[in-house]
Amino acid sequence: MLKVSNFNAGYESIQVIWDVSLRLEEGEVVSVLGPNGAGKTTLLNGICGVRRPFSGSCTFLGEEIFGYPSHKIVKKGISFVPEGGRVFPLLTVRENLELGALEVNDPKEKVQAAREVYELFPILRERVKQAGGTLSGGEQQMLAIARALMSKPKVLLLDEPSSGLAPSLVVSVFQTLEKINKKGTPILLVEQNIAYSLRLADRGYILINGRIKMEDDSKALLDNGEVKRHFLGL
Repeated sequence: MLKVSNFNAGYESIQVIWDVSLRLEEGEVVSVLGPNGAGKTTLLNGICGVRRPFSGSCTFLGEEIFGYPSHKIVKKGISFVPEGGRVFPLLTVRENLELGALEVNDPKEKVQAAREVYELFPILRERVKQAGGTLSGGEQQMLAIARALMSKPKVLLLDEPSSGLAPSLVVSVFQTLEKINKKGTPILLVEQNIAYSLRLADRGYILINGRIKMEDDSKALLDNGEVKRHFLGL
C-alpha cells in the first residue's frame, strides 16, 4: 500500500536520513525502530507531508505522493498521529474529533466514524464536553489517535505513541493499536519501545544514524542477538 524508495530528508541544509526504503503491505503493522536522533520522526514527517523531503519516491496505492502537502495526503487516506498527540488544548474532545473529520464530506460517514472511535475509546464519550488540555496524558494520546481515525484512513502513521505514558497505559495503547489493525487498517509505527512494538508488528526496520541498518520479520528481530544487546539490554 505504501512504498518509500531512496528517501532523503532533513531540515534546510542538514540531511537527517539517507536513501531510506521501506514498504507497508495491506493489513500489516510495520515498526521503524531506533535510538533518539536516528531520523524516525523526520521520515514520518516526510511521508505525511509535514516536511518536504529532499529526494526519493513515496507511492501510496501506486500513486506518487512525494512532496504532496499534508492536507492532500490526508485526503488520499493517510492519517498521522505526531509524537505527544498534540491535541488542541482549548477545544473540547468533540471539537478535536470534528477537526479530524474536516476532509470527510458525507455527514453519515462522520457519524459512523465518531461511533467507531467511541467504541474504541469509551472514556472519550464521557469526556466529549471536556477541554482536550484537561485530559490526562493517556487520555490525550487516545484522543489524538481517535482524531486521526475520524478521517477514515486507509493507513495510520504513529510517532512514539507510548512516549511519556505510564507502563499500564502503554499496554492499553498497544492493545488499541492491535484492535485498529485487526479491523483492517495498516499501521506504520515509529517507536522506541522495541519489545512492545515488535510484538505488535509483522515486520520491522532498524534505523540508525539516518540509515536502515536491518530489516526482518518481527520475530527474527526479537531473536536477533545484536538487537537484544543494543536495544533490549539482554
